[in-house]
Amino acid sequence: MKFILRMLTWWNGQTIGTQLYTWRHGKLVGEDELGNKYYTNGNKRWVIYNGPIEGSRVPAEWHGWLHHTFDNRPGDNPLPSKGWEKPSQPNRTGTQNAFHPKGSMLGQGVVASDYEAWRPE
Repeated sequence: MKFILRMLTWWNGQTIGTQLYTWRHGKLVGEDELGNKYYTNGNKRWVIYNGPIEGSRVPAEWHGWLHHTFDNRPGDNPLPSKGWEKPSQPNRTGTQNAFHPKGSMLGQGVVASDYEAWRPE
């Protein structure tokens, strides 16, 4: 069953096609602190995730490299960090930890008292 999932789905890890392409054409460029591995074949760049396939798990410096924003890989020239920058967080949409603003039905707190539901006439 796991073999069939790897052949047909990308969200369960790299597919067999991606694994073969990476093995034949990919050159390992680096690895980030999460264990994601980054490959290139000259003009194409891609990532093999270590764990869930989630774009928010790619650090900003590797994201810039993947999208050809800059040519040097992050290990060669680290990006300067600013004092106001916060560490990256995973996308929590659709989970128990998703952000719900005050007043939303899923949020904590009471719906604002000035809310009046629309009623058709």
